[in-house]
Amino acid sequence: MFAKHTDGGYQAALEGIERRTLVHGVRTLMTEFLLRRDSVLPNHSHPHEQTGYLVSGRMRLRIGTETHDVGPGDSWCIPGAVEHSADILEDSVAIEVFSPVRDDYLPK
Repeated sequence: MFAKHTDGGYQAALEGIERRTLVHGVRTLMTEFLLRRDSVLPNHSHPHEQTGYLVSGRMRLRIGTETHDVGPGDSWCIPGAVEHSADILEDSVAIEVFSPVRDDYLPK
């Protein structure tokens, strides 16, 4: 699968958080997140492994019992079924890959 850059296609995920699926295959799905300052990603878990990269901004990411202050160029990997959350400290852009594919993130 190949996808050209577009400026649209974002969907509201939570208040202050938008996402769009960039591309997906049989085993992985890549998503771009726009995260607004002071928004909160509440504590949650899912069966998907989640690997991320912060393009811009700043956030505080909790993975299990560890807390990380994340800045541009930092990356992470969250194992499936591990609780995680984030406080968005500045407007941010993150790219994340999920495996297996999240059916709920597939384009309609």
